[in-house]
Amino acid sequence: MAGHRQSLAAASLKLPALLLLWIFSLNWGHAVAHFDPANMTELQKHVSFFDRNKDGFITPVETIQGFVAIGCEYAFATAASASIHGALAPQTTPAGTPLPHLTIYVENIHKAMHGSDSGVYDPKGRFLPQKFEQLFKTYAILRPDALTLAEMHAMLFAKRDLDPISWAPPEIEWGLLFTLASDWLGFLHKDSVRGIYDGSVFTKLEKKRNPSQSDI
Repeated sequence: MAGHRQSLAAASLKLPALLLLWIFSLNWGHAVAHFDPANMTELQKHVSFFDRNKDGFITPVETIQGFVAIGCEYAFATAASASIHGALAPQTTPAGTPLPHLTIYVENIHKAMHGSDSGVYDPKGRFLPQKFEQLFKTYAILRPDALTLAEMHAMLFAKRDLDPISWAPPEIEWGLLFTLASDWLGFLHKDSVRGIYDGSVFTKLEKKRNPSQSDI
């Protein structure tokens, strides 16, 4: 079931996986990272899981490694990396850096925030506790401390803005996380949802796997 859902998500990603082969052949230098790892926003923490060497930059290869580490199939990880870096890297790359540039800059990840999100980050990528609590008060009907798949989709539908292009990323992101992090009864628990925002859920998912399966 998980593999089927991941395959469907991969098929919906726009950029072909073959593009990644071209990406890997490039050797563009990148600018210096200017962010403090000890004072990251929750959004920076969210993406920094995929910064496997913690240098402030996320390369396409690192994104593949991160997805595989949390339990995704390699084909999905490759397609997701191509799509994510094609969309986010240009938005986070500092002015004056040679293009095309496929590295994501952790310090500037707030510049790549998409519409139709849950509203729990502010424009700078900082976590808003009151917005998080409101999600569960509004959409967690069956249990106050967890979301069912239907409740999650109701939340995503309610959060859609007027731009249909922005609808797909949240559906793919939350759908993948529900597949990987929900329990056997079909509940995505509040602590797991909280961990989505600061990336700690990724670390927990990686620790559940055999370390040898996290390497590429």
